[in-house]
Amino acid sequence: MEDDIILLEAEEKMEKTVESLKSNYHTLRTGRAATSMLDRIEIDYYGSMTPINQLSSITIPEPRQLLIKPYDRNDLKAIVGAINASDLGLNPINDGTAIRLVIPPLTEDRRRDLAKLAKKYAEDSKVAIRNVRREAMDEVKKDNSFTEDSRKLEEQEIQKLTDNYIKKIDEVYALKEKDIMTI
Repeated sequence: MEDDIILLEAEEKMEKTVESLKSNYHTLRTGRAATSMLDRIEIDYYGSMTPINQLSSITIPEPRQLLIKPYDRNDLKAIVGAINASDLGLNPINDGTAIRLVIPPLTEDRRRDLAKLAKKYAEDSKVAIRNVRREAMDEVKKDNSFTEDSRKLEEQEIQKLTDNYIKKIDEVYALKEKDIMTI
């Protein structure tokens, strides 16, 4: 029973790592408009940091354009400031009632830089997966209820699980790299 718990905990942590990688990839700009690009941008709203998507409606009127319509016009200036301060590299256009973000096509250099960043995120996720494997292996070694044979079998199961999640990370990275490099 203990071996099932160790394996399930390891699998849960590995799944969270893959989900975290996907979440990081959503914030990378690929040359197409996506509302998720603004997920990490927050403004000071009555003393607390609040995500832009909670203070406005964000739509995609064209493939390379985002339209941000704040629920309160008084927030326009703060939203423009937050976008300018972000690392998105976009220039907001404030027309008095809404903010337009035109996403310029990515240059070849910028595409390569984004692909490198995506690769780094993937490598960091692989390290996290391996750390989960190491923790699970340590738990198996410490647990005296395992016989030598069952310990070896459990370690093999943990390794299979690790290989499976490393493969998933590679697949997620390959899709993102293709998305970034597509013109």
